[in-house]
Parts: sequence; structure tokens; C-alpha cells
Amino acid sequence: MRWQFFLILATFCSTTTMVEAQQVEYQMPPKVIADLVDAPLTPAVSLSPDNHTMLLMQRPTMPSIDEVGGDELRLGGLRINPRTNGASRSRHYVGLTFQGIDNTGKVAVSGLPDKPKLENIRWSIDGSKIAFTHTTVHGLQLWIADVQSGASRQLTEAVVNDAISGVPYTWLPDLRILVRVIPEDRGDVPMAPSVPPGPVVQENSYGASPVRTYQDLLKNPFDESLFEYYASSELRILDPTTDEMVPLAPAGIYRVNSPSPDGQFLLVVKLTPPFSYIVPYYRFAQQVQILDLEGKLVQTIAEIPPAENIPKGFNAVRTGPRSFMWRSDKPASLYWVEAQDAGDPNIESDVRDQLFRLDAPFTAQASAGIEFSLRFHSIDWCDGDLAIANEYWWSNRREIRSTFAPDNPAISRKVVFDRSYEDRYTDPGDFETTLNAYGRSVLMRSDDGSLYLTGIGASPEGNRPFIDRFDLKNNHSTRIWRSETPYYEVPISIIDPDKGLVITRRETEKQNPNFHLRNIIDGSIGTITEFPNPYLALQGVQKELIRYQRSDGIELTGTLYLPPGYDKDRDGRLPVLMWAYPREYKSKDAASQVRNSPHEFLRVSYGSPIFWVTRGYAVLDNFAMPIIGEGEEEPNETFINQLVQGAEAAINKIVDLGIADRQRLAVGGHSYGAFMTANLLAHSDLFAAGIARSGAYNRTLTPFGFQSEERTFWEAPQVYFTMSPFMHADKIKVPILLIHGQADNNSGTYPMQSERFYSALKGHGATVRMVMLPHESHGYRARESIMHMLWEMDEWLEKYVKPQKETGEKTEKDKSGRSN
Repeated sequence: MRWQFFLILATFCSTTTMVEAQQVEYQMPPKVIADLVDAPLTPAVSLSPDNHTMLLMQRPTMPSIDEVGGDELRLGGLRINPRTNGASRSRHYVGLTFQGIDNTGKVAVSGLPDKPKLENIRWSIDGSKIAFTHTTVHGLQLWIADVQSGASRQLTEAVVNDAISGVPYTWLPDLRILVRVIPEDRGDVPMAPSVPPGPVVQENSYGASPVRTYQDLLKNPFDESLFEYYASSELRILDPTTDEMVPLAPAGIYRVNSPSPDGQFLLVVKLTPPFSYIVPYYRFAQQVQILDLEGKLVQTIAEIPPAENIPKGFNAVRTGPRSFMWRSDKPASLYWVEAQDAGDPNIESDVRDQLFRLDAPFTAQASAGIEFSLRFHSIDWCDGDLAIANEYWWSNRREIRSTFAPDNPAISRKVVFDRSYEDRYTDPGDFETTLNAYGRSVLMRSDDGSLYLTGIGASPEGNRPFIDRFDLKNNHSTRIWRSETPYYEVPISIIDPDKGLVITRRETEKQNPNFHLRNIIDGSIGTITEFPNPYLALQGVQKELIRYQRSDGIELTGTLYLPPGYDKDRDGRLPVLMWAYPREYKSKDAASQVRNSPHEFLRVSYGSPIFWVTRGYAVLDNFAMPIIGEGEEEPNETFINQLVQGAEAAINKIVDLGIADRQRLAVGGHSYGAFMTANLLAHSDLFAAGIARSGAYNRTLTPFGFQSEERTFWEAPQVYFTMSPFMHADKIKVPILLIHGQADNNSGTYPMQSERFYSALKGHGATVRMVMLPHESHGYRARESIMHMLWEMDEWLEKYVKPQKETGEKTEKDKSGRSN
């Protein structure tokens, strides 16, 4: 069979490269686009623990390609800068300012180093200080700043180890700081052997190990030695009042080092050999221990083997103990869960997970807690008589939230919500939390014992965020506030529920998001921040949420942008850039729901298609592309048909509106949107050109599942073949632009996906251009890369989409809104 031949070809084509290379210099897009990219960035904001102070964090301009292309080691799923012993692709801030929520007392943090690169910013438990790291050319230093005075100072030399993901330090309740530091005696960097001592051998004798296509994995013993060298830390306790730093625990690869709420114990999770070559570091073997604050071992909780043989499926988990955490409402009470179904979602079981608990001094047997009929997700703690358990199941999109009494089993468990989590219109929101005496998050309760819920408030007219009061006695929610037009206003933090004081972030189509102090009882509102609109060039852009129907009756939406001053009667039909990302659903009703708000501010990011509204295009952004599989039907069984139906429906709508020229349509997307783009060009004649960024095009290279597909290639070969645009490269007859980062580390989107797809297209005579961006990952960062990407896209659209075509008879059909 033809498809079997292509599958065999796809399996072996990765051994050769047929891509014709051409070196070009970085280019700049038109000035109107470049100016939008270079617009000043609005500061990021962080609230103090008591909600009385804001920290405004100034973001820098885009880094240069020199910075992005710096030294980098790719080990065990980590990307490490060997010069700094930190993450190689982290983002930083260049300035900090404290500001009271009453819009007074603005204090810029002083004493910062020259050219600061500030990361890992965290408030102290009492909110009087912040700590942060500063990255130098030689490593990471730990700094501290006082909220009242704004004065900052350096606490350590460049010894902080930030190679493992997560903040490399932790505030203790007594305002000392637990820090991961580079071991003093770790010695010189391991050197690669000039001659390998022998072959690298992997062997499996423990059954099936279906793993997805992870990247940056360990490959050999030398990689193992490098991983251990850079990931190993010592734990030390630093006293900021004296700058004294004392040892706590010897060198180890600490993935977790979490103090108990009372600060008397430390939960540590260490990675231990053997290290895996097929899964990332977070699935390596682990040792879970409790230490006291002098570093003495109190108890070893678990020895966990590598998780290489987790069953397939999105609800599959490792066997044995997992998800170790402290209870927020107790001084030192550890909890975790263990799978009761061998971690396999394909096994029928009434109980999927069970909760376990072990209290200080950790010498007793762990006590079994509540059982979960679905997979454990999280627990919202309150006190010994109240906590909320959260569990979910992927295949039917079900979630259950229920109350239970962790210290009083006699109080029966009560289901609060049992629903489909993909149904946005019935989403009750999330329970609000506040900080207790330990500085830990617990459920927020009013004077009468009610809880509070906040959510996005999805509705047919768009998202309208809300605050509800929830009565535990009757499971009844009462709406006490809702965002009102013409604003899109999101509750950020409830300061005092009984007084009605809430911090919100409010925006409109043309007003940049800003923070406000609102009283939801008397309706008064005060301004906290006044960030200006950085995108004045877009002020005249017309924005509309359009609604239309797919041929099978599914209601869909998209956001349409039109150039400033555009008048369809005067200016006629426009070329259109359509941009989307497919999403899978188990319900037609959920697939039809509106996913945004018409009142949201017109944001711009490097990946946005909105730039081209300034170049005379209409832009249809985020046009809905749902892929639905109800009941036992898998969505991907009819992926191609649904994809084409969705595109046809969107096109018919904008043509019927008198806006789109059916002969001048481009489609594009990033990642799974790129995969969508290639498939639309292969299976329809709807578009004049396509733009596909950082996509995957050959699903036989992701044989153990991809996106929301749980089945393996061997279980559903026809699905993998049909959905792979690589297998249908001979059908693509319109120009396609492929863009990909050469250092893409996203699962499944290897750079070779674009390289092989380009070779297949070129071999069939397609008009295709492939742009490989040096040093860029799945998302692009360097200013040179982003500007060049936008230049490539603009040139492609101007050449293959914008020019008027001699349509003849087709022009009359276009005016009627009918397909050619």
C-alpha cells in the first residue's frame, strides 16, 4: 500500500539530510512592524503577602542573538549555562519599584548592580523584604531589598546553583534563607574522553516503556558526569542580619527542598543514579527524606526508582508514593498520594489514588486518608475540619471537587462540583485563598464561614470575570460582583471579603491593563497603576468578535481585525491572514463556546499575526478550529475533515461580510498551528499561501502519542498517516513558508521535522522556503531572530497573497460569497 511505503520511508529518512543551505543576513521588517516589536514593555507586577504593596518589575528589551547564542549544555531535559551554573534561557528584570496599593509611597529599589539581570524574585513571609538573584558573567549572586527603604544589597558571591528548575532559595519563617549553592569542593569540569571507553548500551527487560519524544536527554556516561557536576548543590542557611551562611546538607541533586510551615523540618527530594537516557530529570530515581534544620536525617520516606515504564495515557502516573507536600494548615504534616490502579488509566478501578499522611516526628506508620475515584490533582487546605480535594479524568474531561475533614473522618465527604472541565460556561471558578499564620495559602472564609470563588465567567457574550460567595451548607453560589462592559476586569486578590475590598486588573480594547482597588459593596474604585498604551500605532484598528457556523452545525467564533479607517464600501475586499491553533473536545457544546472577551486590550507579542493589520491586511486571529470526538469516538479519527470544515466556515463568514477576497487568503500558525497549516494546504484549495512556524509534520516520528492523541502509532497507524502532512507533501500546490528554531526542545517538534518536510516538498516541486533560526528554541527570543522572522513573513505575504489577481469569472463568484 502507498501509505505503508511512506511510513517505511519516513522511518529511515532521518539518517540523511537533503536540505539545501543558504546563509543570509538578518533582515528588518517594515518600520511600522519593527516599531511595534520595540514598543516599551509594561512592568510585571507582584503583590506582597499582605496585599498592601505592589512590586513593579521592569522588563528589558529583547536580548541580542549574542546573548541567546551563549554557552549551553543540554542535559536530562535541562538547558544549563555552564558559565553561570544557571538556566541558559531564563528571563530577567532590570529594575524594581515598590508601590502601595493606595498609589502612594512609590520607592525605586536602590543599590542594584550595574546592568542588573534580576531573577527568582520572592517576598519574605512577613512581606518586609524581597530576595532575588543577580546573574553575572561568572554566576548567580543572592541579593535582598528592604520594602520600606528600597535599599538593596548583595548577600552572597556568585555561588547560587540554579541549574535545576525552580527557585534556588527559600525563605524560612524566621526570615533566614535556605540556599542551594555550588559545592565548594566539586573540582574541575569533567573532560570528555578523547577515545570512548566503549559503546553506549541500553537494554530493556522490564516490560513496555512507552515514552514521548523528549529532547535534550542524556546520551552517554560523559553526559551523566556533566549533569551530576552542574546539578549538584549543597544546602546552606543564610542569616541576612549577619550574612552568616552555615552548612545544612551535603552535596546532592536536590530537586525539592521545602521547609515545613513551622520551619522545624525540611522535605528534600534528591535525584539519584541510575540516570535515564529516555526520560527527563524529573523522572529519574528519587530519594525522599525529612531533615531537621541542623541537617540531621529524621526519616527516609521513600526510595523511588526511575519512571521509565509509566503506562501510556494522559492519566498515567508512576507507581508508589508521589506528589509530596506539606499541609498548609499544620506545623509539620507531610502528605502524598499513591496510585491504586498501578498508575494505568486503562485498568478498570473504582479507586485511582489514595491520600497518605505522616505527622512529625515522622516515626509512626503513615496513615491512609481519602480515596480518589479519579486521578489526584491537588488539595486546598483550610483547617482540620475542612479541606477541598480536587481530582480529574482526561478521557471524559471530568473533574470532581469535594470537601472532607482531614482530622475528623467521622465527618462525611461531600461532593461540591462534579462536571466537565472543558465546559467553560458552567465553570464555577476557583476557591480563593489567603495566608495563615505560617504564611501558607489556605481557603479564605467570611465571618459566616462562606468560601469565595473567582473565575473568568465565560459566556456567549464573552468572558466576564466574577466573584461568588459559596455557602458550604447547601452548595449554593451567590454572585457578588461581575465585570461590566465596556471593561474586561479580572479579580486579582480579595483583600478583605467582609469589607468588599478587592484588587482587580481592568482593561478595554484601547486601554492598557491597569490595577485598581475596588470596593464591591459600595462600587467605589481607585487607581493603583497608570501604565500607558504602548501600541498607539494600533489605536485605529477595528476589532470584532465574529460568529459563524460550521457545516455540521457547530457554532464558532474568531477575532477579526481591520486596518485603521477601513471602509468596505470604499476600499473593497482585503487580503486576509488567518491564524489559529486546533483544540480537541469531547463535547460539541463545549467546542462552540466563546473563549475570550471583546473588551480585552489589543496586546502584541512577537508571535502575533496582528502586525499585518498595519500592512493593509484583514487579520482573523484565533479562529476556532475545534476537533471533536464525542463518547467513544476519538477526535483525531476525523481530524482532516473537521479542520477543513472549520477553515471553510471562517472563510465563508469573512467573505459574506464583504471583507475578504477569497483569492487572497493566507493561513498560518505556530507549533500545532503549523501542523494545522500544512494539513490545510495538503487537503484543501482554500488558501493562496501558508506560514508554518516550529511545527511537526511527520507523526511517525512521535510514535507514542502527540498533542491530545493517546494511542500509539501501532494502535492507530492510519490516523498517524492521514494526519501527517509529510505523507501528503505531493498534494501541496501553493507556497508554504517554514520557520523553525535550530535549538527547538519542545516534545515532538524536532528541527528535523521542518528539514524533512522541506525535502519532501522540494522533491515534489512545491514552492517552499525554510528558515532555520540559529540558537532559537520552540519560542523565539533574540531581537535579530524575531525581526527576521517578521521580515520573512511579510515578504511571503506581500509576494504570494497581497497582489491582486486576474480572477475573471472567479471575481463574480467571489462577490456572491460562493466557493470557486
